[in-house]
Formats: sequence, structure tokens, C-alpha cells
Amino acid sequence: MSGLRKSIAALGALRSRFEGLLAGARRRLPGGATDVSKSGPPLRELVGFGSNPGNLRMLAYAPVHLPSPPPLVVALHGCGQSAAEYNHGTGWATLADRFGFVVVYPEQRQGNNPKTCFSWFLPGDIAREQGEALSIHQMVEHAIANFGVDRRRVFVTGLSAGGAMASVMLATYPEVYAGGAVIAGLPYGSAGSVQEAFEAMFSEQSPSARTLGDRVRAASRHRGPWPKITVWHGSADPIVKPSNAEHIVRQWVDVHGLATAPTRSELIGRHTRRIWNDVKGSALIEAISIAGMGHGVPLGSSNDTESCGATGPFFLDVGLSSTHHIARAWGLADLCVEIPRTGPALVTDPERMRAAELVIDTAAKSGDGYSQVAETPFAAGTTLPACAPLDPSHVIAAAFEAAGLPVPKLPTPAPGTSPRIDPAPIIEAALKAAGLRR
Repeated sequence: MSGLRKSIAALGALRSRFEGLLAGARRRLPGGATDVSKSGPPLRELVGFGSNPGNLRMLAYAPVHLPSPPPLVVALHGCGQSAAEYNHGTGWATLADRFGFVVVYPEQRQGNNPKTCFSWFLPGDIAREQGEALSIHQMVEHAIANFGVDRRRVFVTGLSAGGAMASVMLATYPEVYAGGAVIAGLPYGSAGSVQEAFEAMFSEQSPSARTLGDRVRAASRHRGPWPKITVWHGSADPIVKPSNAEHIVRQWVDVHGLATAPTRSELIGRHTRRIWNDVKGSALIEAISIAGMGHGVPLGSSNDTESCGATGPFFLDVGLSSTHHIARAWGLADLCVEIPRTGPALVTDPERMRAAELVIDTAAKSGDGYSQVAETPFAAGTTLPACAPLDPSHVIAAAFEAAGLPVPKLPTPAPGTSPRIDPAPIIEAALKAAGLRR
């Protein structure tokens, strides 16, 4: 009995530490928790997407104008967050409007976890065809069927517990995802209980690369090709040890069969970026360490041409937009998005639509802040907008970033005006990079 009491006491201490760190992270930012009830593009809830053994909610955002077929991003929130808060903070729906893709936001229920954390540490929820992992997979299949998604361009990302759950999806359904981005998360198979989860978050562990890779290989019968992986972590994260980012990298380096050392390393401002390429020179793994950042999603400054999302607790302005960077790495933020002039209807059977989808005005019914949005599927022959005009600012920013140089602050064109370039900041940045000016 004494051993049991010690275990319970240890778990209670770990839980208290976790809750204290979460509360402290919110207090350190002015205004506390962000009010997302009236912020960001509205999401709609979809039901009837499957057996849903994990008892999760499915929220989605689909722009009015979509290419055919559109890509899909699955975005998983962190502990203490909702789908709406994650949507507002990261800006994924804003980029979806701009570049033309669908976003699915799985949402945890408090009945499953009081802190609304995804259960990335429970064996019944992290195995293929079981629990929350299966629920999220069913959401993906539902989105593919109802939005005409391109199966070759499905991606998953998440923060903290959502990042750890992204690791789960990449391991258990690797054939589904072209790429994944884990932000302040943990590698697959880090824990098999609540206590082990806290220990993995707070303590330094040292599993071998082979052990980490074997966990992924054992999660499905898939044997490649494997998803591309991007890992983001703050160097001063007090909630999830930054060493977990290294474990994620080593896990996927082993799975991909790559050399331990990165192909190249570079600085983006003060932040470190490492890249592992395959023999053809394609980047398969990318790791970005954000200098001095705590626990959260890295965001760009408000005057950055690539900024999106909104700062707040766990959404931190570090001068680098992870959302935009990830979208570009996945090929979603192309300089020019070709939107076809015609496209098939997404859903043609009214009965199927009613059975598959429930649009809820939760702002009125539950106060959660979701707004009702009517679906506008494209019928055959619908004329859609042509390719967006090329903004040379994005070309210049991408060139500077690819060279590992600080990106110059470029002006953002006013709505309705043509993109223009001010050469002054470009020349200034080039002179500083060459060491000719301080």
C-alpha cells in the first residue's frame, strides 16, 4: 500500500506542476486567455463522420473558392484550448482563404480530458484503428470524400498535446500524410500512462534512435515512403523539454534511414534551422529551434509580410511565422495558386449532405463562439477567380530565408493595390549580410 500511496503522491505532484506551468504561461501575457468567441474565420461542425470511438468533435473550415482537388491540413490544438482558439491563434484558416485548402480541427471534449488534452499517452487512443487516432482518421476520410480533397496532399500539425497527437497520426497512418509538423510536442510512443506522459514532458530521457524508430515501424504495416517531418520547439520551453524535439528528429531520421548529422544548418535571425536531405537532395526532415521561446506556436511580427494568426497565451511573437513557413514547406503557400475555372460539385446528393453534416450555430446554442456557415459547393461550370497576382515581396523573402539571411521588412500592399517593392530595405539587408554596414 505504501508503494501505491507514493505513486499517487508522485502523480499528484506532477499534475500540480503541469497545471501550475499552464496557468503561469497564461498569466505572463497581458490580458490572459484570448477571447476567440468573435475572432477569426468561423468554423462549422461536421457530424456523422464515422463511429468516432474517441468521442471527439470535428470542426472544419473550407474557403468559398477551392482548387480542384484541394489539399487538407489537420490542425490539433493544445491543452486548455479549443478548435476555435487554435484557429484564431495560428491563422491556418486565414492562409486557407489565401492559398486554397481545407482545414480540419479535431477538438477534444472535457468529458474525455478535463484540460482538453488529446490522449497521446493512452494505449487505447494511440493505436491504429482505435480510440482518438481512429476518430481523427475518420475525420480525414470524411473531409476527403466531402470536399474532394487530394489524397496526395494531406498534412497534419499540432501544438503540445496536439503536437504529440500529430506524432501519433504520422506513426499510425503514415500512408495518409504527405507531411507533418510537430510544435512543442513529443515523439510517438513516449508514454503509456498519465504519469509516463508527465515524466516524458518534464525529464530528460535518452531512448536510442533505433528504439524510437522501431516504435513508428511497429505502429502500422506501412514500410514507406514516409511523411516529411518538420519540428518546432522553443529553447526555453518549461512545459515540454526541448530534448523532446531532438527525440522526434532522431525517431524520423531512423525511420527515413538518413545520416545522423544534418545535411545543413543555418540561422534565421537568432533561430537555428537544421535540414536532413535524401540522396536526391529533397528535404525530408526540418528542425527549427526558436531561441529563448517558451511553450507555444511561433508567430511572425504584425508588420511582417508573412504574419498570420494572433498573439496570446501559447501563441508567441518571435518574428517568424511557423504557420506560413510550414505551409510553404508543404507547397501550400505557392507564389501563385492555380484555381481551376470549373469544378465538380463537392456534394450533389442533398440527403447525403444532410446525413453527413450538421452546421451548428453554437454562438446561439452553446456560447462556444462558432458561427453558422452555409456550404457553397461549386457546381459544374462555376467560374472561379484566376491565379492571384504575383507578389514580389514573397519572392525576395523566400530568397533571403533560403540563403539563411535575415528577411528584410518589406511593405505590405494595401488591399486592392498592386504589389510594389521598396528597394531601400532590400539594399540595407544585403549590405548588412555582406558585412558592409552595421
